[in-house]
Amino acid sequence: MSMSGTSWFLQNDTCLRADKVPPDAEYHRVYAGAGRRIGRGLIAIAALIAGLVIFAQICLAAASAIDTHLLGRTGFTPLQFAAGSLSLALLIPYSMVLQRWLYGLPARSLHSVAGRFRFGVFGRALLAFGPLLLVVMSVGVFLTPDDAIVWSKADLVAFFVIGMTLTPLAAAGEEYGLRGLMFRVIGSWTGGPRSGAALGIVVTTVVFSVLHGSLAPYILGSYLVLFGSMAIITWRTGGLEIAVVLHGVYNVSALGLAMMLHLDIGADLGSRGQTVGTPVNLVPSVGILIITGIIWWSTSKSGPVRTPPIANE
Repeated sequence: MSMSGTSWFLQNDTCLRADKVPPDAEYHRVYAGAGRRIGRGLIAIAALIAGLVIFAQICLAAASAIDTHLLGRTGFTPLQFAAGSLSLALLIPYSMVLQRWLYGLPARSLHSVAGRFRFGVFGRALLAFGPLLLVVMSVGVFLTPDDAIVWSKADLVAFFVIGMTLTPLAAAGEEYGLRGLMFRVIGSWTGGPRSGAALGIVVTTVVFSVLHGSLAPYILGSYLVLFGSMAIITWRTGGLEIAVVLHGVYNVSALGLAMMLHLDIGADLGSRGQTVGTPVNLVPSVGILIITGIIWWSTSKSGPVRTPPIANE
């Protein structure tokens, strides 16, 4: 992975040669081999979706039992929200286990083509792109009409703690499952890196957007932009770090603004399928597209970041 012409936020991060990871391969082509291995890929995707459902059911059932029998609460509670976030966060280790089991690759190679989590990339992306995303998220919430509800002090504190701890991990879990494991699986099914990237980006974007439960044009459009951009960024930068940053800031800022304005989070999540949406839903998409354009431009000379070549090459 040469640093010549590499964007500044991708420089100076050590690469670790991971066993069985092919040399000089783009992120989504690490599973590619002599055969398409479509059957194995379908098993991986089915296991990923099954894990997502099972983790959610177990975590939500446990939270509901505690709410009902110990706290005397029903409906949408901080514990229910924490359970949903935890179930998504569990996709991080689970995706690594599936990769190890089905493809025999080290768990750490799921982070990036560098064979490790690039904390330098993560930090520089947070500093460079976090403020812009916070601004567009704030503008979007400001322009969205909504009625405030009464929040208890205990719930506000609980949601704050959850938002600062579990919400970023939940966003990361979605990235590791969809833009990590599934993107690599689908990206390995074609004959070349470009076609693999196109197929992987389109399929993971559409699947994950639909799974969010709304077909309203403006809301669905915002999902398509967000998740499509995360896939493109993962491909171009050779790892999940920047996608984790952006998705985390996106979700944490949305939750934080909703708390500050005392919006009804439970109703918004529960009625996602019935919400019509407005053009305002696309305001954050403008910021996401700008960031994606910057990353594409900054990697235009070097191309997508690849796994390290063999030492004597």
